[in-house]
Amino acid sequence: MGKSLLILGSQWGDEGKGKITNYLSNKADIVIRYQGGNNAGHTIVFNGHKYALRLIPSGVFNENVKCIMANGMVINPRAFKEEVSELINAGFSCKNIYISDRAHVIFDHHLELDRLNEEALGDKKIGTTKKGIGPAYTDKIARTGMRMCDFVSVDFPELYKNLLEFKNKQIKDLGGTPIDYEKTVKEYMDLASYMRPMVTDTVKMIGDARKEGKNILFEGAQGALLDIDFGSYPYVTSSNVTSGGTISGTGIGCHGVDEVLGIVKSYETRVGEGAFPTEQLNEIGDLIRERGHEYGTVTHRPRRCGFLDLPALKYSIQINSITSICLTLLDVLTGFDKINVCTHYDYKGERIDTLPASDRVLRECKPVYAKLDGWSEDISNIKSFEDLPVNARKYVEFIEKEVGVPVVMVSTGPDKYQTIIRKEIF
Repeated sequence: MGKSLLILGSQWGDEGKGKITNYLSNKADIVIRYQGGNNAGHTIVFNGHKYALRLIPSGVFNENVKCIMANGMVINPRAFKEEVSELINAGFSCKNIYISDRAHVIFDHHLELDRLNEEALGDKKIGTTKKGIGPAYTDKIARTGMRMCDFVSVDFPELYKNLLEFKNKQIKDLGGTPIDYEKTVKEYMDLASYMRPMVTDTVKMIGDARKEGKNILFEGAQGALLDIDFGSYPYVTSSNVTSGGTISGTGIGCHGVDEVLGIVKSYETRVGEGAFPTEQLNEIGDLIRERGHEYGTVTHRPRRCGFLDLPALKYSIQINSITSICLTLLDVLTGFDKINVCTHYDYKGERIDTLPASDRVLRECKPVYAKLDGWSEDISNIKSFEDLPVNARKYVEFIEKEVGVPVVMVSTGPDKYQTIIRKEIF
C-alpha cells in the first residue's frame, strides 16, 4: 500500500514547507496543492539555484511526479502561465502539471475589488497581498465565481461577459475603474487555450492513485494560524489551510491522509496585520529577520519576527492532528547567548495555554518565557542530530517535550540537502 502524507505550515506561514515538500517529493508519485493561490510563495534552493513558486506544487522539479493543483485552489491564469514560463526557462518541462476542473479562476476584477476593499477599510485593513484571493473565494461561496471547467469551455466568452457586467457594478460602487470586456476576453481565451490540456478531473485522479497504492504528498500553503475558521480572525486568509482543508480541497475523503507533518519554524514570523504576542520590535527581531532573510517571496514585505510561541503551536497541533514535526531554520538561531521560548500567556493575571479566539484578547496576552542556553557553532552542514551542539539538541528536545509530538526532521539551511532526518516517515 502507498502512503499519504500531509505537509502543512503550523504557524503564520513561511515555515519552509516548499523545501521539505521538494525534499520528500523524491519518494512521492503525486504532489497535491489543495488551497490558496498566488498569494503564497515557496522559495526552494537546491543545486546552487533558488526557485520561487507561487501556484505550482513543489514536486514540479521531479518530472516523474504528477503535480496536481486541486479544486480548493483559486488560480490566476496569467500568473500561472508566467510561473510555468519561468520554470521552463530554468530547464524544467512542466509536463507533469494537472489542474482541477473544479478549481476557481481569479480574474482582473478580483484584483481590483481586492484593492478597493483594502482601501475602504483604511486603518482596519486586513493586510492582504491584493492578489484577488479573498474576492475569488467570496465569489465561490456566493456562487458567482467561475470554475476551470467553464473557463476552458467554448461557452467562456458569453459566461465571462455576463459575469463581468455584474462585477463591474460592484467595482463602480466602490469608486474603481470597470474592467474592459473587449480588452480582456481575448487574452483570457488565449490563456484558456494554453491551460486546457492541463485541466482534468483531479478528484478521479487522486482517487485512482489511492486505489493503486501510490505515494501522495499533500502540500498546504500559508500557515494553520491563517485558516479562515481556526486562524486569528479577521487577519486570516480566505481558505481552509488546516488539515480539514485537504479533504474539501481535494476530494480525498476523511480517511485519505495517513500522517500529518507540521512544519515549524524555530522562531516565529508573521506578515500583515494581527496580534503577535512574541514579536520582537527591537534589534533581536531585526537580527532574526536579516539572518533568516525574512522577506515575502511574493510581496517582498519584511516579516515581523519574534520568539517561538508554544501555546500557538499546541493549538495548531490539535486542530491539524499533527503526528510529527519538522523544525526549520534552526541555523538562524546560532550565535544567540540565550533563546526565549513562550510556554504560556498571561492574560490579566490568568494563565492561558492555547490560542484565544479573539484577536483583541490575544493582543492583551503577555508571553511568559522559558530561557534556554544558545550555541555558537555553525550547524549548516551537520547531517546527524547527534552531531549538533548540545544546546541545539536541548532546544529541539525541549520543544518536542513541551508539545508532545516528535521532531522527526531538522532543517539547518535553505538547500534541501541541509536536512537532518531523525526518523523516516515517508
